[in-house]
Amino acid sequence: MRTFSIAEFIQGLAEIPEHDFTLDRVHGFVAGHPIEPDSLEPYLIFRSAHYTRNLLERTNLYEVLAICWEVGQQSRIHNHRGQNCWMAVPFGRLLVQNYRLVSGTGETGPCELAESSRYWMDVAHPGRVDPLEPIHYVANPPELAQRAVSIHIYSHPYDSCQVYFLEQRRSLEVPLHYTSKFGVLEKEGQGSGSHGSGSYNR
Repeated sequence: MRTFSIAEFIQGLAEIPEHDFTLDRVHGFVAGHPIEPDSLEPYLIFRSAHYTRNLLERTNLYEVLAICWEVGQQSRIHNHRGQNCWMAVPFGRLLVQNYRLVSGTGETGPCELAESSRYWMDVAHPGRVDPLEPIHYVANPPELAQRAVSIHIYSHPYDSCQVYFLEQRRSLEVPLHYTSKFGVLEKEGQGSGSHGSGSYNR
C-alpha cells in the first residue's frame, strides 16, 4: 500500500467536510492513508522520563498530534472529555486497554473501573476510541523492546481530561500540555508530559 507524508495526511484530513467528520469516515481515512515514518522526523521528540505530545495541526474542528513512546512507557488511564479520537501507528506497536465505568459519573470524584476490551495497534491496524467506552490507557510494553510513534486526531480539541486512579477509586481533572508545537519545543514547564505533569506518566 502506498504511504503518505505527514503533510499529505494533514492536507487530506483538511479536505474532509465538517459534516462528514464522523467516527467511521475519519477512521476510513486513517486506515487508507498510512504515514511515511521518515516524514515525521522533524516532529519526533523522545524523552526517557515520559512520552511526549507533539502538536502537528490544530483547527477549530480537530487537532493532530504525534505521540512518541520510549520502550516501556504508557499513559495513565484517562478519557477524552467526550471528543472523538482516532489513532494511527506509523512505526512500532501499541497496546490499548479499555475500561468500563462500574460506579461514579466518570467525572472528578469517586469512581470504580473494570477492565473491558483491549487491542493492539500497528501500521496496518489503526485504532479509534469507542464513545461507549472512552476510558483507556495506551502502552508501549517493555517486552517489545522498540520505540513507537502514534498519530492522534482529536475532534474537537480539548485542553484537559480526567485521569483515573484504580486503587484509590477516584478521578481527577488534569491539564494537557504539548512538548512541542509544529516542530518547536515548548518552554520548560509547558510541555511536561501528556495527562497532567510528568508525574502522571510512567
